[in-house]
Amino acid sequence: MCMHVKSHGKFDVLFLFCLLVFADVITSFKLIPEPVEPLLRPKPGGDGCIRCAVVGTSGILNGSKMGEEIDAHDYVFRMNGAITRGYEEDVGNRTSVYVHTAHSITSSLYLLKKYGYKAAPHDEGIKYVLIPEGMRDFQWLDEGGLLSLNKSFVCLFFAHRFLKSPNLNRTYWAIVRPTNGAFTLFLALHTCDTVDAYGFITDDHKKYSNYYVEQLVKTKVIFYANHDYHLERSTWKHLHESKIIRLYQRDEPDTKADKLK
Repeated sequence: MCMHVKSHGKFDVLFLFCLLVFADVITSFKLIPEPVEPLLRPKPGGDGCIRCAVVGTSGILNGSKMGEEIDAHDYVFRMNGAITRGYEEDVGNRTSVYVHTAHSITSSLYLLKKYGYKAAPHDEGIKYVLIPEGMRDFQWLDEGGLLSLNKSFVCLFFAHRFLKSPNLNRTYWAIVRPTNGAFTLFLALHTCDTVDAYGFITDDHKKYSNYYVEQLVKTKVIFYANHDYHLERSTWKHLHESKIIRLYQRDEPDTKADKLK
């Protein structure tokens, strides 16, 4: 079953979400508090173009020294295991918007613990954006996920297949969806005047580790079946060449880690 959800008082959304029954998810929506301030705080410094940085987790940022540049943006969007402590020089330390699924926010706790990850970003005024993949995300809200963040919350619905991958024609089409990074980048494009993307997959991704936190031993990027990394890579390249975004790229490989193993 597909449905449109519109302006439920606590938030304004007009996105398509499929395969869930409204009655099964409405209780989760009611947990989201009424906003007491704008979804994003007023731009520092007043009027002018809103400049946003979207920061992924790719190893291309390892040794990049882009942290100061990233933090200089009006708003900084992050997703997944957004570790900043100890990596500020390369990735900055500000977070204005944090995008996640129930799975990504819980799995990061044990997958990235050895790198110092303890919790999702908790910057003052931060906004959390949940990408509902299925009932487990709503169950996570019901079971205290919102309380664990203890901050204002925005619930975002997307049509999961806004990138038309040829994998949607395969037998495993039901699990295919854009990455959390793709959701975040397109959210920023709909929110900001200019968007700079850091830590996203590039043509030379094999030079770099999977994550920027891997400074000693690097792991390769694994192209899982549920995401079309080839399509996303070409999309970011096209948007960069069309001057719709500025995609951070570099010519030299990371020198802080060993060769790929």
